[in-house]
Amino acid sequence: MAERLTPLLAQYRRIKDRYPETLLLFRVGDFYEMFYEDAEVGARALNLTLTSRPHGPNIRVPLAGIPAKALDSYVARLVAQGFKIAICDQLEEPNQNKPVVHRDVVEIITPGTVTRAPLLDEQRNNYLLALSPAGDVWGMAFADLTTGEFALGEIKTASIAEELAKIAPAEILLPQNWTGESPFENQYRITRIDDYYFTEEFAFDKLTAHLGVMTLAGFGVEHLTEGVCAAGAIIQYLEHTQRSALPHLRRLTPYQPGEHLLIDRISRRNLELTERLHPQEGRHDLSGTLLWVLNRTKTPGGARLLRRWLLAPLISVAGINRRLDAVAELNQSGPALSELQEYLSRIGDIERVSSRIALERANSRELVALRNWLKVIPDIKALLAQFRCERLSEIHNAIGDFSTVVQDISQVLVDDPPAALTEGGLIRKGYNRELDELRTMAGNAKEFIARIQETERQRTGIPNLRVGYNSVFGYYIEVTKSYLSLVPKHYLRKQTVANAERFITPELKEYESKILNAEERIKRLEYELFIQLRSRVAGWTGQLLDLASILAELDVFASLALTARERNYVRPVVDESYCIEIRAGRHPVVEAMGKEPFIANDTMLDIRDQQILIITGPNMAGKSTYLRQVALMVIMAQMGSFVPALSARIGIVDKLFTRIGASDDVARGVSTFLAEMIETANILNNATSRSLVVFDEVGRGTATYDGLAIAWATVEHLHSDERFCPRTLFATHYHELTAITRLLPRVRNYSFLVREKGEQVLFLRKIHPGPADKSYGIAVAKLAGLPKPVLNRAQELLNLFTKQEPVNLSPAEVSSQDRLAGEVPGTHPVVERLRSLNINELSPLEALNLLAELKDLSQE
Repeated sequence: MAERLTPLLAQYRRIKDRYPETLLLFRVGDFYEMFYEDAEVGARALNLTLTSRPHGPNIRVPLAGIPAKALDSYVARLVAQGFKIAICDQLEEPNQNKPVVHRDVVEIITPGTVTRAPLLDEQRNNYLLALSPAGDVWGMAFADLTTGEFALGEIKTASIAEELAKIAPAEILLPQNWTGESPFENQYRITRIDDYYFTEEFAFDKLTAHLGVMTLAGFGVEHLTEGVCAAGAIIQYLEHTQRSALPHLRRLTPYQPGEHLLIDRISRRNLELTERLHPQEGRHDLSGTLLWVLNRTKTPGGARLLRRWLLAPLISVAGINRRLDAVAELNQSGPALSELQEYLSRIGDIERVSSRIALERANSRELVALRNWLKVIPDIKALLAQFRCERLSEIHNAIGDFSTVVQDISQVLVDDPPAALTEGGLIRKGYNRELDELRTMAGNAKEFIARIQETERQRTGIPNLRVGYNSVFGYYIEVTKSYLSLVPKHYLRKQTVANAERFITPELKEYESKILNAEERIKRLEYELFIQLRSRVAGWTGQLLDLASILAELDVFASLALTARERNYVRPVVDESYCIEIRAGRHPVVEAMGKEPFIANDTMLDIRDQQILIITGPNMAGKSTYLRQVALMVIMAQMGSFVPALSARIGIVDKLFTRIGASDDVARGVSTFLAEMIETANILNNATSRSLVVFDEVGRGTATYDGLAIAWATVEHLHSDERFCPRTLFATHYHELTAITRLLPRVRNYSFLVREKGEQVLFLRKIHPGPADKSYGIAVAKLAGLPKPVLNRAQELLNLFTKQEPVNLSPAEVSSQDRLAGEVPGTHPVVERLRSLNINELSPLEALNLLAELKDLSQE
């Protein structure tokens, strides 16, 4: 059948056969077309009209196309749906002497290999990650093709899910034939590749060849065998998809999770570090997250780095204080901080543009933008000369001289070049003599034709001789019939028209050839000159990526300094102690979003005498906000940020765990209580004496006495061993739990103050020593809007429960329920529910838990 296809379709089939796993976008003139099954799939995915086209005798094939100028928007939609796309371009101009133009795949785009700016979030990394399964320890490597980051490490199997959640890869590579358990497969885009690419021999050879070295010892990763296997698979995959070298992936670094504060997936979600727990419908911004509060960065690279620091704070006291020193000096620098941020605001995404240059994908506008950004660098370097702290001085000294790059781009490219690289208009006048001559020739065509016309009139004596042009014959000389007798013999007749004859001359055709060839030559020459420039700039890729890295760090320092100044944050003392001592601490997000002054609270945790704080008080009193603000301040301090407090001392924390709120997972068949117990087990099995543990309402997902028993046992376990004594905040509604302080010496009771004014209850949101005297659940229910009859009956019941008296639920006793709906006694669901209770087994807390149920029943 292949021999009956047209040359174009035969070419398509040959190329498609080489990339069967992709959706092939085949360039035909001004469109990218899809044929056969790809057309059907692409039409459905992009909501395109599916047509057909004849290709050969009696052959019609399905066809769907997209405009070439809109390629990025369509590719973005396909990538979002998980497709792997192959871009097949025309690699030469159409030629009448060839049946089909030369085409080939120039790029394969997958979720983890996107490099086109419109398809990327500039504030997030786009990581491709590979896993090399190997027993209890897996190899892991990840790279961002757009920024040049490349790291590898070895991760315990039990920690894989947490690391993936932290890195958030766009795509994961796994061995083709690996069949082990992978609970993450439904959460990420998985690509399977040949097992051979994960073998130690292949990976070592691939990495050393790519990096141009004999050994990996210089990168500090030679002992991470499984990590090397994963990294080799990444390089193989990227070389296959990018169809080019990867000169910017040279900064191979070891990934050491132990160097950072471990914040598990549950805690990242509960604390809303980078994403809202319950985002507003239709909104995808960061508002309401800690990242939103801290992000005053001016560059895309700075925004990405701030996110990474926030998700992976340090545990090195020296490293943290180096960051804090830089933030402190910028915070105190007065106008210099504003000046620095103004300079940074004039710098774009050096990382991603440099990577596109290295991949030979950058256009002329990106090079001009890079030049403009580099022009600001000397001003930044001069400004940094006034700072004295260690890290800012290192950044000052590390900023190199890029005047050669600036000069080169300025000499070659015009200030406002077109986006297209093949249509001319790129190269500055005076840069290339041949180009200037061609432009002069093309630009002076009208004047030259006018001169020829005047010369021929004088030579022939024909006063109305005219030189014209049409697309069929090109340039010609037109003579009216009245002067045909004066036409020279060397004129060659070409066409007869009404009242005139048209002629050509060798001189005119020679000039015509020069003019037409000049236009094409100009385009080709300009493109060649641009490619040469881009290649020269690509030679600076390493220095440019280093510059982008230190500018991103500087941007984060400036952002944290400005946030501290504007929000009245203080520098925390971070040391090796086991204390967390905060004076007048505030919740950074609640404070930033609130319209009223935030009520600050103190915190004192010390494993010697106040290891565990039992915190009681009614809902709405401020317990959850308090728990979160302590955890957030630890994260802020260890990432190098000032904190919202009058003073703070943070003894280094190695792991942060939170058990806050319900976390049902109906899709996986996990109930609220089971999820709660799984999270609690994870904490108890993995916390250390350097950890911070935050519990909110452990045990509430089951029966009252079961829940109290679990909560009590949990506190005992956390306190049981001086070698395992994590600093713990334990909020609870089980007032019985407060008695545990009489048995365990390192446990203290704290509660939130409440003031009663008649029937009104004021939540003061102020913590103080001692347990809460009561829960104020009915007051909270009133604020929630329960009907007054239900509230009154609840108060009656509560009075009886607290006296431990039997309750008579005769029709007379439930008359208030009857009045809810004017029904006959004994028929309302609230009455039925109350009658079903065994009052003698109810605790006060369990009675309060009934209120929500009673409210729902009262409305049925």
